[in-house]
Amino acid sequence: MISVEDREKIRRAYFIEKQSLRQIAKELHVARKTARKAIESAEPGNYTLSAPRAAPVLGRFKQRIDELLDANAKLPPKQRYTSHGIYKELVTDGFAGGESTVRGYIAERRREQRKPKVYLPLEYDPGTDAQVDWGEAVAELAGERVTVQVFFMRLCYSRRLFMMAFPTQRQEAFFAGHVQAFAHFQGVPHRIAYDNLKAAVQKVLTGHTRVEQTAFTAFRSHYLFESHFCMPGQGNEKGSVEHAVGFGRRNFMVPIPKAASFDELNALLLDECLKDDARQVTGQSQTIGAAWELERSALLPLPARPFSCCVTKPVVLTPYSQVEFETNRYSLPADKAKPPLVLRAFPF
Repeated sequence: MISVEDREKIRRAYFIEKQSLRQIAKELHVARKTARKAIESAEPGNYTLSAPRAAPVLGRFKQRIDELLDANAKLPPKQRYTSHGIYKELVTDGFAGGESTVRGYIAERRREQRKPKVYLPLEYDPGTDAQVDWGEAVAELAGERVTVQVFFMRLCYSRRLFMMAFPTQRQEAFFAGHVQAFAHFQGVPHRIAYDNLKAAVQKVLTGHTRVEQTAFTAFRSHYLFESHFCMPGQGNEKGSVEHAVGFGRRNFMVPIPKAASFDELNALLLDECLKDDARQVTGQSQTIGAAWELERSALLPLPARPFSCCVTKPVVLTPYSQVEFETNRYSLPADKAKPPLVLRAFPF
């Protein structure tokens, strides 16, 4: 087999210098057949055996190896024949070859028997499912580059996307992202899939069972959707929104968006989401917006009032007519500061 460099010389001589096949073979000291193959393709072909390699030492033992490999399927997983174990069995039967010969044959048989992993695309009914995730991105706010936390929700049937940026991933921001997404979709999906994020999950149990945060349960009860939590480390269970996080960053936040505030940044992101309605996803027969029009009537109706996405905390009035919240002190009018006091804060 000739080198890549020699192959290039042959092709250059034929196509650029217009030399004949005979002349090329003579000057470069190669066979005409070799020169012809180089002219046909710039890339060397894979070597293929014209006939199976002879295995005189292993020959009569192949059937025994096949029997032991078949027997493995009926043995306990931790007590199956290894390649070395099969080699020892063959030696007992009179095999005089090397262990590498046995290993090579076993590897070949396993490649033949290995079944490729296949996946089926999921199909969703209108309004049934949505997926939620967070993603980090960089934005320029008031002239300063900052890392923002971007909330994503995507409807699984229509692929309609909602994005909203926050300074943190706090539970209040998590709830606010939902509220604005539901308003954007003009309804609530029947089921939403999540990672095991702390804003919703207090404790991971077996399978898909979770002990949920009390506030999240109250939030879910307000909108009456069902929650579904992925198995740990199985982000592919919500692959639709995983894809949407990358798509949104690449297409809606490049170049780095500039805004005076989070409100202005989120207005820009919402506008991009609305423009995305005109896109037709590969394999779909209609645009995202057209599919959403069909899906909208299947969503759960919005409640009469949105959920209040704030921190609610009992506080004690100090002698100086102040209350404390997250190491900060806030003054209250003396005539209004009557216990019991409850503080409501929007920390995002």
